[in-house]
Amino acid sequence: MPASLSIEQARKLVLHSQKLPPASVSGTALSATLTAIQHLSYIQIDTISVIQRAHHHTLWNRNPRYKPSHLEQLLAQKQVFEYWSHAAAYLPMQHYRFSLIRKNAIACGEQNHWYKRDEKMIKHVLERITAEGPLMAKDFEHKGPKIAVWGSKPAKQALEYLFMQGDLMIPKRQNFHKVYDLTERVLPNDINTTPPTPSEHAHFLIKRFLLANGLGQLSEIPYLLKQIKPLLSKALEEMLENNELISLEIKSVDEKNQYFALPESLALLEKPLARSKLKILSPFDNLLIQRKRMVALFDFDYQIECYVPQQKRQYGYFVLPILWRGRFAARIDCKADRKTGTLLIHRIFIEPWLKDTEAFIDAFQAELKNFMKFNQCHEITLSNSAASTLQNRKSAH
Repeated sequence: MPASLSIEQARKLVLHSQKLPPASVSGTALSATLTAIQHLSYIQIDTISVIQRAHHHTLWNRNPRYKPSHLEQLLAQKQVFEYWSHAAAYLPMQHYRFSLIRKNAIACGEQNHWYKRDEKMIKHVLERITAEGPLMAKDFEHKGPKIAVWGSKPAKQALEYLFMQGDLMIPKRQNFHKVYDLTERVLPNDINTTPPTPSEHAHFLIKRFLLANGLGQLSEIPYLLKQIKPLLSKALEEMLENNELISLEIKSVDEKNQYFALPESLALLEKPLARSKLKILSPFDNLLIQRKRMVALFDFDYQIECYVPQQKRQYGYFVLPILWRGRFAARIDCKADRKTGTLLIHRIFIEPWLKDTEAFIDAFQAELKNFMKFNQCHEITLSNSAASTLQNRKSAH
């Protein structure tokens, strides 16, 4: 018989597991950043810089002492590495062997890469890096036709192929451009390079997902991974039989699928949640990345609209969700104008459930000051629309 949680308990379990809002952590700021990455299992990398890039933003929300230089330091110390999760990501080096499943599949042709394989160029690129040391895509001359906006030159495609199949790693970036080197020159000597068995991999995915997310369904655990659901289903049955997992029923969730959790995670329900702390999240935050999950558990339908045609956008190009009192309370459309050092708040959208507008505004203003500093701005400007939204909601309640 599955255990039963209220929707409020389920949300609390998810937020504690996601380390949101963050609790005070002892040790250095750098070690707190590493702990966050190791706990979450990945931090998505993104190029959009309307505000601080997503990987910095996500980590700052777990570690208020976070600095963008931390990722450079952790890469240099070989504590983290770049590879693919459901997207490009920073991963804990201690999980390296689990990246070999995808790498080996691409290397032997079982899994397709998004570029056509050019053996001659791959050989040329590998020979140059072997002889010359770390190189970037710009170090390879392109004499062919002009590359389309979304295309890339043959050498760049070869570099990415070698990276995805495990021959190359990225020891650092320069001005956000990848620097590639031989894996044997980047990987720590003591790292385990034994490929996991399919069963090991399935158990790893389940444990890491549930540790970072509190609870989950079979359909959520292999997010954007192909042909692995049968393995996960078998592993879930084994883990339930061995009491490594518990089955959960969430009240008020229409979805009939079974939820799972690690037994030890339920202790988090005894821990108070810092409900009054407000956090402005990245669209690529680990908490938000699965849209159906957020609708089911938080009654919050969020879609990043930078990939949506302008005329079809409901909220804006890069709108940020706001977490408060254990729920998503609002969204803001904002931009860091780095030339003037101004954080521009274009529009604010308040969720219908929010009634205590005055308390929300107080919490929002307090966090906005922190968010301004994080984005290296020294002042905040609210548009007439944003100011009017706050004033009208305050007057209405």
